[in-house]
Amino acid sequence: MLPALVSLLLLRMPTASAQSPQYVLSNHPHAQHIPTIHESAVQARRILNLSSIATLSTVFPHQHLIEPFENRPDNLGGVPIGLIDYYASCDPTPHEPTILAISIATSFRNARAGSNVTLSLRYHPPIHHPPPDDIYTYSPANLPRFSLLGHIEPVPASEVEEHHIDRCFFERHPDAVAWKPGNAIHHSWWARLVVEQVYWIGGFGDRAYIGWIPVEEWRGVTQEEVQSARLVGERGYEKARRL
Repeated sequence: MLPALVSLLLLRMPTASAQSPQYVLSNHPHAQHIPTIHESAVQARRILNLSSIATLSTVFPHQHLIEPFENRPDNLGGVPIGLIDYYASCDPTPHEPTILAISIATSFRNARAGSNVTLSLRYHPPIHHPPPDDIYTYSPANLPRFSLLGHIEPVPASEVEEHHIDRCFFERHPDAVAWKPGNAIHHSWWARLVVEQVYWIGGFGDRAYIGWIPVEEWRGVTQEEVQSARLVGERGYEKARRL
């Protein structure tokens, strides 16, 4: 009985050649060069600079904090919701996304009720058509994405004027002029996402960093680094290393 039990246990033990699915999601010590945390922060800031649309996630307040005019289902308190929104990376804090907040919008009602905010972004590479046998280079699982966790605060009017924040934002979103502060449609105001935490997935874990980026590292990336960085596909098609 004992030899049979030992044989069964040996059969169940993972072999050196066997790799669990977690292998491609972990920062494997035997992989080729994996970007450092700082290099990953530069890539993330590059994506923030290239993109201008992201998913803004908030949490519904509990029942006693619902505003009188709201007409929403019961029992949504504490439930998260993610909605697409415009943003722009503008001076004087290009690392903290500038947002044109519409007061009546769900995301900003939730933020006003005390919800923290997460802005989730992913990299969209330039359109280069890889050959049919390359299924990894532009696979969404192999491309970087990240989330910025923090809270919303208003941008002072003096800062908006001094740094031409409205011009910066409308260069990325010309249609947003229709609901700039003072418009006749909806009450709106300039806001920024004050970043408190950054979570990064650079791609497959055997070739990219996956984990938290310290906020000091995020803030410390220079605009020169952002401008000189290049992500996959920006220099043209390059075949990804196989799994």
